[in-house]
Amino acid sequence: MQILVDADACPGVIKEMLFRAAKRAEIVVTLVANQFLRTPPSPFIKAIQVSAGFDVADARVVELATAGDLVITADIPLAAAVLERGAHALDPRGNWFTRDNIQERLTMRDVMDQLRNSGVETGGPAPFGARDSKAFASQLDRFIARYQAARKGA
Repeated sequence: MQILVDADACPGVIKEMLFRAAKRAEIVVTLVANQFLRTPPSPFIKAIQVSAGFDVADARVVELATAGDLVITADIPLAAAVLERGAHALDPRGNWFTRDNIQERLTMRDVMDQLRNSGVETGGPAPFGARDSKAFASQLDRFIARYQAARKGA
């Protein structure tokens, strides 16, 4: 199991949590982005820089994702693609993308896109805050604990 991060838009505080978790749990965390990423030295932390272009980083994340991996992303189509590969998808606010909710989220994304394209002001997501960080940390810790328990039981 590895953790893959759609790192271009991932908040810095989330990356820092992932760096600490990688070292503590000895799980490989791989950040994928269109830009250079500074990471702490660790055998458990990798960064992959892809060329600029529409969804190039997303395509690389999908290519790397395997069943059981955890993908950190706020990108709904990317989440849908990795779920199809058997990976888990968690957004930086601590919300899970699942087979049960992904279609609804894709539909809502498309509706909002249509509204924006027709000139309707839809706003954006609420600012990322401490509550979001705490929710993410809680979900990440639970996921890693389940993974480690399963690994010990195997």
